[in-house]
Amino acid sequence: MKAKLGMSPIAWWNDDLPELSDDVSLEECLRQSRSAGFTGMEKGRRFPDDPEVMLPILRAADVTLCGGWFSGTLVEEELSANKDRIQPMIELFKAVNAPCIVYGEVGRSIQGKREIPLAQKPRLTDDEMKAYARKVTSFGEWCAEQGMPLSYHHHMAAVVETEPELDAFMAASGEGIPLLLDAGHLAFAGGDVLRAIDRHHARINHVHVKDIRRAVVDGLDRSKQSFLDAVALGAFTVPGDGSLDFGAIVQRLADHGYEGWFVVEAEQDPKVSPPLKMAQIGYAELMRVMSAAGYTVETQGFPKG
Repeated sequence: MKAKLGMSPIAWWNDDLPELSDDVSLEECLRQSRSAGFTGMEKGRRFPDDPEVMLPILRAADVTLCGGWFSGTLVEEELSANKDRIQPMIELFKAVNAPCIVYGEVGRSIQGKREIPLAQKPRLTDDEMKAYARKVTSFGEWCAEQGMPLSYHHHMAAVVETEPELDAFMAASGEGIPLLLDAGHLAFAGGDVLRAIDRHHARINHVHVKDIRRAVVDGLDRSKQSFLDAVALGAFTVPGDGSLDFGAIVQRLADHGYEGWFVVEAEQDPKVSPPLKMAQIGYAELMRVMSAAGYTVETQGFPKG
């Protein structure tokens, strides 16, 4: 089985908490992650939106674009508005041969609102969840028809956060919307990562290997502290530096035949947790567990020729 290892630039620059950002260029971010061993990088705010500008940067760094976040609003806005906003991203991602666009629901979400505590996350009724899931499926089918598949990201402080919410969303949605399995977000939400893989493996097309610091997560006062408070306190980190058993997680994905990208997404204070050092720790741990699970990790970055 083949696997590819990528990173998210959120370790270098945080979009929601600018104070958790290194003053490094895109080129330096790519250089550091590639030197640690990673062959892909998800799109961040310092990436250009013109493929003619992006491709030479990727080629020079010897990395590929392995995904990127789209802020979806389907829980409260129409399909047409989301189609209009994602169309340029689809064209960009097709031009640079990215594998998928990560769909993150921001409608009603409190993930970017530091003044709102975790306990006040939005919740959908059963009927609302079913309608939402059908709508997201239609959107996913349309994006795939345009030539770019989506990957649905369950997320803390959003309408699909907990394991029961994920199960309900998956039951009401269809194959037209694949799943991004994020170990860190599901564990933070109190879910069982291995059970979620067993239930939903057939639709997983992208994986975020985000780790958590259990002591930080368990120490939160969710009636007072927000998602961004948790991030600032160091709730997330890379595999090998946190509390999750990625040996078991990767093995379970292997057992179900998952092949593709494993992306390290670990937002934390770069002054406390230097991104290059964290990248090296994460890569070493992933290579260890990938080898044990029988994966061959691809080492080619930007396509030659």
